[in-house]
Amino acid sequence: MINPTEVKSLIRLLDDPDGEIFEHVHEKLLSFGPEVIDYLESAWEEAFDAIQQERIANLVHEIQFSIVKNDLRLWFHGGAFDLLQGILIINRYQYPDLDEQKVINQVEAIKRDIWIHMMNEASPAEQVKLINHVFYTIYGFSGNTANHQDPQNSYISQVLESKKGNQISLAIIYAIIAQKLDIPVYGVNLPQHFILAYMDETLQSEFEGGILFYINAFNKGFIFGRRDVDMFLKQLNLKFDKQFYEPCSNTDIIKRVLRNLISAYEQSGSTEKVAELNELLRIVE
Repeated sequence: MINPTEVKSLIRLLDDPDGEIFEHVHEKLLSFGPEVIDYLESAWEEAFDAIQQERIANLVHEIQFSIVKNDLRLWFHGGAFDLLQGILIINRYQYPDLDEQKVINQVEAIKRDIWIHMMNEASPAEQVKLINHVFYTIYGFSGNTANHQDPQNSYISQVLESKKGNQISLAIIYAIIAQKLDIPVYGVNLPQHFILAYMDETLQSEFEGGILFYINAFNKGFIFGRRDVDMFLKQLNLKFDKQFYEPCSNTDIIKRVLRNLISAYEQSGSTEKVAELNELLRIVE
């Protein structure tokens, strides 16, 4: 347990002009971890001094960022099984105070609306058609073509609110919902585009790996085949590579989200965010 009187005294010393005193106070407050955040936020509201406010805000961010790093490390070393959990950790980087249950409930609501109309004997194409109807027509999700580089396209809470995202964020939500319905849809790490594959080892597929067809989540769930992937790679002058056709791991998906965010923040000149996101990327590499 931390001593409130001690914490408040330390916070008052945050605007000390002596660099050594500030460093000592900063390290001591940092060592308390998440428990000290409420005290810091209260002090920030009461502070009139701009330096003190800035130092408090930076300290809160440092503590929250260390939590994100730790959570990502645990997720990665724990096997990275839960994609929703992984993407929520990335969301925590920008929105540390978000009620994550709200995001989980939003995903569950879409899943439930699909499940209500799901028929037992539906073919893979019929299943996808139903998901597409609920996801794009009823809920109104679409690709953010107007502002594709916006970092908000990569944060699941924002995509669920605005109903707009980039290729990978829409594909992630689509895949999470499909998998919750026991529909075998998984992400494929295609260069310059992120797509989904419908897998079924029990059915005769047109090619190896049990992939029946591909889905473009950015283009209203459009279904296409292997030849289209061949053509796309040909346009990019890329040689055949198995990984461009087959499902990738959840870790690969999170890496790609982080790279998208790094690229978006590089464009906007947010060097501190670029440095921090590179730290997160190193954790999962």
